[in-house]
Amino acid sequence: MPQEESKPVDEGEATKALEELKVGDNGTSAEKTSKKDKLKAAVSAVASSSKKDATPKSANDPLPASAIDALTTDQIADLLAANPTLRNQLPKDGEALRAALKNISAADLMTGMSSGNNSKDMASHKFWATQPVPAYEALGKAQKKGWVDGPIKVIDKDKVPKTPAGLIDGFEWVVMDLNDGTELEEVRALLSGHYVEDDEALFRFDYSASMLKWALMAPHWRKEWHIGVRTVSSKKLVAFISAIPVTLRVKDKTISASEVNFMCVHKKLRAKRLAPVLITEITRRCYVEGIYQAIYTGGNLLPTPVASCRYFHRSLDWEKLYTVGFSPMPKGSTKQRQIAKYKLPDRTSTPGLRQMEAKDVPGVTDLLKRYLAKMQVSQTFSEEETHHWLLDKETDPKAKDRVVWTYVVDKGGKIEDFISFYCLESTVINATQGNTSVKAAYLFYYGTESAFSNDEKVLSERLNGLAKDALILAKQAKFDVFNALTLLDNPLFLQKQLFGAGDGQLHYYLYNYKTLPVPSGVDEKNQVDEKQRRGMGVVML
Repeated sequence: MPQEESKPVDEGEATKALEELKVGDNGTSAEKTSKKDKLKAAVSAVASSSKKDATPKSANDPLPASAIDALTTDQIADLLAANPTLRNQLPKDGEALRAALKNISAADLMTGMSSGNNSKDMASHKFWATQPVPAYEALGKAQKKGWVDGPIKVIDKDKVPKTPAGLIDGFEWVVMDLNDGTELEEVRALLSGHYVEDDEALFRFDYSASMLKWALMAPHWRKEWHIGVRTVSSKKLVAFISAIPVTLRVKDKTISASEVNFMCVHKKLRAKRLAPVLITEITRRCYVEGIYQAIYTGGNLLPTPVASCRYFHRSLDWEKLYTVGFSPMPKGSTKQRQIAKYKLPDRTSTPGLRQMEAKDVPGVTDLLKRYLAKMQVSQTFSEEETHHWLLDKETDPKAKDRVVWTYVVDKGGKIEDFISFYCLESTVINATQGNTSVKAAYLFYYGTESAFSNDEKVLSERLNGLAKDALILAKQAKFDVFNALTLLDNPLFLQKQLFGAGDGQLHYYLYNYKTLPVPSGVDEKNQVDEKQRRGMGVVML
């Protein structure tokens, strides 16, 4: 399901936001930050002003009671108006509502909001109340009493319907053949026009055909899991959802699951409530294959995240990013200062660093498996999967439509480290001055033998060196920005490598599986926190 389009935030707006909320919301949108951003900043502000002894240890813990008590009735109303799924799970009465809010995690309250542009139709609270996902109330109780990890609902495969449920008149189910160039282009065009935008509708993800084939045709992919909805009359593709099979480790248990992604409904059809129908159908098709659990992500808040990671951005071409409206100009700074701030060396510094080759697959797979074992939630990779995800076998390394870049550190024939990133461009919706797209590198998987050292300083120094080299290589490949989430061990290097906090959050969800939330790399104020890492180890596209 959709991730969130994110861009850097101006940290100086947080304090001002709380004051503006107190005095009202007059003025034009050009004069102020959005109400959504003010709400986030307001919750963050009251959290940071709470008594130190009441401060939660991580973003997965509830805010202090004093933080909720400090919110006005109007602020709570606005907060819940921006979170309809959360609102409809909570009591309507004032005191009961405040009591319930004190059981919601800090990250969910501060970052669960999505604007109309970014809110894909992920189905209503009524739909999710019927699904095997943990409710907030159950999670609150479990955090106090604990629970046994495992499936929420036992599925009887013999009772799973063998055919899809009917669609409303005028629409029909189809299976999209991604080996057919015409059908692949239809999926690409639908996503390009109707998938994720940022909150101000300035940017929209622009998935290439090669990117989609890489993402949707991973080892053991199933054609019937590429589901489309067409109009009967014109045969126009108006909705899509997909899944690929994955092996997940959730803490100490390994499960066969599906990774659900790329759910998209044509903007003009959002009122048709196709999202719950799409989710139900992809679930049915997974059940038919004996796959009863799933992992998915979204920028908006649903019941109930297992992790909520924050986006961070590192400028590679700051001047272009500023011109298109992606990066703000910090107060008191200048273009020259910003360009100088983000300037990188011309060459990498890690000895033995080179592009990954097919011969490296066994060594990289071994290192990746051992490294991911340190995370609480991760994917388990076979050599076939490593080859697919880290070696772009379908394109020449210098080709324009290359998708993934992977580099290894070869020390006498042994792979000591590796790091990778993939390409995802965003369209500049109202482009000016010839800048029609932003070319973004997204940090993908990495691994290092330094992770097995007892000296955390050794790990931090090694990851900072690898991350800096990845930035240099991405700059050489003409990327404009380098994006990363607060998962894996990323908190060790994000700030040191001048990544700035973004306004986007990526919530991770497990379907038909319960486990307590894991660390998301941020603290109770949604700031990067080295102590809250190694929870989420799945990097979803």
